[in-house]
Amino acid sequence: MDFVAKTFDELTTTELYELLKARAEIFIAEQHIEYVDEDDVDYRSLHCFFWDERTVTAYLRAYYVNDDAVRIGRVLTLRHGEGMGRKLMGESMKVIPERLPCKTICMDAQKHAIGFYEKCGFFVTSDVFPEAGIEHVRMEYKGGSYDR
Repeated sequence: MDFVAKTFDELTTTELYELLKARAEIFIAEQHIEYVDEDDVDYRSLHCFFWDERTVTAYLRAYYVNDDAVRIGRVLTLRHGEGMGRKLMGESMKVIPERLPCKTICMDAQKHAIGFYEKCGFFVTSDVFPEAGIEHVRMEYKGGSYDR
């Protein structure tokens, strides 16, 4: 299994198809979120994922929200309970600051995942709010505390 970090233009058509398929499987089929996934943000994102035999097994995207801040989104793992989320966050938090230099890395995290993201070096910066029918909080990366 290989960790991959590519811009939209660097993705192969197979990689793009597989990451869109993974997002649909998790967010639409598993979590029943009704939304339009193709939001044009992919064009300006760094796509970080694990690639295993022509399959995306874990994925996130990162993109600038302004000159100093990068947002992480669409975080998923297809193989639950194997530590893929921790591996994905660990590798991504190494490459994102290199490829997208910034002062802040933030995300809107599902409330049930707060503990996971805190272990990855994030801290809560907002009250709970609804997004796509699921409770979320804003979180920021404090850096240096990720337990690899």
